[in-house]
Amino acid sequence: MNNIIVSLDIGSTWIRVVICERETDGSLKVIGVGKRPSTGLRKGVVVNIEATLRAIAAAIEDAEMMSGLEVTDCWTGIGGNHISGINSRGVVGVTGKRKDTREREIDQDDIDRVIEAAKAVVIPTDRQILEVIPQNFKVDDQKGIRNPIDMIGVRLESDVHIITCAVTGAQNLIKCVNRAGFRVNELILQTLAAGKAVLTQEEIDLGVLLLDLGGGTTDVLVYVEGTPYSTYTIPAGGTQVTSDISIIKNISLENAEKIKIDAGCCWDALLDDDDTVIVPGVGGRPPMSIPRSQILSIIKPRMGEIFKLVKQQIDTLNLSRPLGGGVVLTGGTAELPGVVELANQVLKLPARLGTPIPTQNLGGLVEEYRTPSYATVIGLALEGNRRSNMESGESGSDSRQNDKKNMALISKLKLWLKEEFF
Repeated sequence: MNNIIVSLDIGSTWIRVVICERETDGSLKVIGVGKRPSTGLRKGVVVNIEATLRAIAAAIEDAEMMSGLEVTDCWTGIGGNHISGINSRGVVGVTGKRKDTREREIDQDDIDRVIEAAKAVVIPTDRQILEVIPQNFKVDDQKGIRNPIDMIGVRLESDVHIITCAVTGAQNLIKCVNRAGFRVNELILQTLAAGKAVLTQEEIDLGVLLLDLGGGTTDVLVYVEGTPYSTYTIPAGGTQVTSDISIIKNISLENAEKIKIDAGCCWDALLDDDDTVIVPGVGGRPPMSIPRSQILSIIKPRMGEIFKLVKQQIDTLNLSRPLGGGVVLTGGTAELPGVVELANQVLKLPARLGTPIPTQNLGGLVEEYRTPSYATVIGLALEGNRRSNMESGESGSDSRQNDKKNMALISKLKLWLKEEFF
């Protein structure tokens, strides 16, 4: 089993890479981090393959230099405006029977069949299934079952959340990574990965709203009763905030981005009355000093609009109970001062910043990744590690099953020899 896990987060504004080493106890140690500007994507979709692959190669090279290792493959995140989710239900009859009775016992084959039945939904030819996540099971009349293995029943039902993406969006992403000289192990939904890094199990069980505030888009994942329930994207993010500052203050996008990062804020109480910001002049004109409150008056309405669009979508879900886990904010735009307070006000939910923190399963270069902007790439490493362990476990299980079959064959042979010759 490979002891190196590499994750790649291809965003609209930044490309981030993390190289992790798997310890003997199964935990991950971050040993390399890379980051480069992303110029080949718009709203999470590749629009310039050459620019994207160059940025990918450069970011991975930075992480290789830090770790001293050579990368061959990676777990890659996918997100953007082309991602959508639907809920579906599948129903099958239980076929497995116990040897000693006529009772039907549910086994893994039954679960696989009911999930396949739930996947049988009409999907446009230009879209493909990215993830199928079981939400809960129902055995006969018993609802709300998380794991029906070994239960007795005749009828098995399952509710699943199906996440789909544009076929061309996924293909172009894989093509960029391949042409940069690396292999994609698997495409993983970015918000699903970010949740791995920043959400607690208590929040997931209570129901939580995860907002990944990126540059080009705001990706949303809603958990209800411990499982993903809704996935969608708002086609606006930090880039729109930068553009607003640039247009209203007549400055370049580069200077607008710098002002947003250095002096941006979207909550009035966090500003002092005499706070000012230096705005560079255009065309050789001298720079001018303006109150930070004017920058706030540009940023706050745009961020408020994004949160209002999120709330409109949440209201259409008609949830049976409120999201007790509140809202968790990740992504680079979540680092703007006042974002948590504004989200709390607009969404009417308790809000907090989602930052990857060192745990028993994660260590290493802590200061390099302890920011909301690294939530996705750290989550991709954690999810990649989990899936890698599952694949290894499955192969180990197959090996154990083969060993049992061989032992049974040998026992039968010994018995036949004993009856025939002794």
